[in-house]
Amino acid sequence: MKKQLLTLGFLSSLVAFGQTFTDNFDSYNAGQKLCPQSAGNWTTWSNAPGGTEDVLVSSASSVSGSNSLYFSTSVQAGGPTDLIRNFGVLNTGQFEMDFNIKVETGKAGYFNFQKTATLGQVWAMDCFFNDNGTISMVNQNGLNFTGPTYTQNTWFNFKVAINFNTNNWEFFIDNISIGSFSNPVNQIAAIDIYPTDQNAPYSCGYFIDDFHTLITPYTLPSLNGAVNGLNFDQGILVGNIVTPKVVVRNLGTTPITSFDLAVDYNGTTINKTVTGVNLASLATTTITMDNTLTIAAGNNPMVATVSNVNGAGADNDSNDDVLTLDIDNPLVPATGKMVVGEEGTGTWCQWCPRGAVFMDMMSTKYDQYWAGIAVHNGDPMTNADYDAGIGGLVSGYPSALVDRVSVIDPSEVEADFLTRILVAPKALITNGATWNSTTRELKVSTSANFLAAANNNYKLGIVLTEDEVTGTGSNYNQANAYAGGANGPMGGFESLPSSVPAAQMVYDHVARAIKPSFTGYANSFPATVNIGETHTITATFILPASWDETKINIVGLLFDPTGKIDNAGKATIPDAVTNGFVTGTDVTAGLTDLSQIDDQVQVYPNPATTSVSISLQLAEQSDVTISVTDVSGKEISSRNYGQLNGSSIITINTSNTPAGVYFVNVKMDNAITQKKVIIQ
Repeated sequence: MKKQLLTLGFLSSLVAFGQTFTDNFDSYNAGQKLCPQSAGNWTTWSNAPGGTEDVLVSSASSVSGSNSLYFSTSVQAGGPTDLIRNFGVLNTGQFEMDFNIKVETGKAGYFNFQKTATLGQVWAMDCFFNDNGTISMVNQNGLNFTGPTYTQNTWFNFKVAINFNTNNWEFFIDNISIGSFSNPVNQIAAIDIYPTDQNAPYSCGYFIDDFHTLITPYTLPSLNGAVNGLNFDQGILVGNIVTPKVVVRNLGTTPITSFDLAVDYNGTTINKTVTGVNLASLATTTITMDNTLTIAAGNNPMVATVSNVNGAGADNDSNDDVLTLDIDNPLVPATGKMVVGEEGTGTWCQWCPRGAVFMDMMSTKYDQYWAGIAVHNGDPMTNADYDAGIGGLVSGYPSALVDRVSVIDPSEVEADFLTRILVAPKALITNGATWNSTTRELKVSTSANFLAAANNNYKLGIVLTEDEVTGTGSNYNQANAYAGGANGPMGGFESLPSSVPAAQMVYDHVARAIKPSFTGYANSFPATVNIGETHTITATFILPASWDETKINIVGLLFDPTGKIDNAGKATIPDAVTNGFVTGTDVTAGLTDLSQIDDQVQVYPNPATTSVSISLQLAEQSDVTISVTDVSGKEISSRNYGQLNGSSIITINTSNTPAGVYFVNVKMDNAITQKKVIIQ
């Protein structure tokens, strides 16, 4: 998606005369530091002209005259050169900056805009001239504009044109636009030219010549509401339903108390009247529209308009009332396609917050096309069958699989999703159900209606997930390597402690059950499956009282002959009940775990060394006995723990137990479940 706002040019009579600065560096002595020669026009990060952060004037290459500035480094941290040109705080009016730049072959260049006069508080934008010939403009507030290219070891003119009133940041190479966007940080105070490289071998080498800026101030009128941003949280995908958010800024001197908004897209207009606000001069507010829009194929601009500010009709400056977001040729999903993302995670895993953040991001952006499943390991939310299946594929935590194509880092799931969503599925997947709230019996049917011919090497499976899972024991605490922010931002985890207390954790997409197995039901289909045929499997679950049936999702899976997930269907229990239960092959017939005892009992870590913990989630008071036996059936230990209820964690010392395979047998009243554990 390219974000592009209207280029409005000058701001009529409200614009004052521009302030110009130009420096071609030819009046300075080459081989000497810049700042002491510049009469205060340049300084360094530490405000120490002539020091190690200052840059030498160079005569090695130039565009005009004989001199330029040369920036270089070969260390990962960058620097030590750190050159500053202060502009004063700019957040209204217009700003233009251009310079000529030559980046040496195989090396990189860089500068950033600082938001405030106090350096180091907020980076408004980082601009990387990457060593592969691409340009990236990013910041930690969500800006991510990448893709334009430049020619290495060749001088070119790079220009930035910012209209702060409309939050339009446009960039040019040799006066040809390479794109524009609205910046979440719509303010600058200085440029920082600092040699650094994002990629190994961390080598920078670039010249800058003919530096020029033009600052055009803006005089605030009495009443002026401006559209300063237009976005939505959902992804750009044809058919995706999005909820626009409009940023409105007060660019007048009179407080704004009400206004009307309209957002138009592909022939549909949604409106909202906003009252009861008190927006001070230069302040902004983000308004979420009440209605949604559906992304369409082709090139269709989305246009936001503010009007009737304070009920007065037209305000004093119409130039900033309208903002346009171009949505160019969004991807078209394959018909009926839903992509599955499985995440290997655990509360003990300090890097697993990354998985939670990216899984939540995918659910927000692509909920109609994405089924996320968090498969826990070594904590009270572990489902043994699912954990064992994922554990056979991944080599570490966190890990992710998109349609089980390959094991990746959770941060990479969106790219794989955007590839898989285009792959036409063999069949459409529909989930039906019946639900008895008294007995808590959930009967699920998963049906595959075939769009193409198939065979009996395809398989169906059924997964239950639960959102908003919480717990009270310490094993629900989430280890967090992002605490303190040293490892970068991570969806708010940087503001949480290194062990996030259970009371502050809510777990989504938790895998609760998978039937009949991790790889699906072997006899799902006949030897030959024709187009138009529908085949169904069913499964029966008794949901523990600790599960919230309003947060359960049913995910039906279709596996292809290689074990990849061909397609999926997702439904809440009410939606599945509305779809209706379809009679089919019962894949839980004859199984003894319909009471979901296996999901009430979790054993971890597995493999274990000095101890094994047994987590119990009991819906009612039960008499509990736990024994450990070896593979021959010989009892190693046994103990009655009396009457237990709710959440309990029992630890068994295995430090003196010989290495091998053992079985933990948990008897709860008359029900028995057995878990295999490996002692190392």
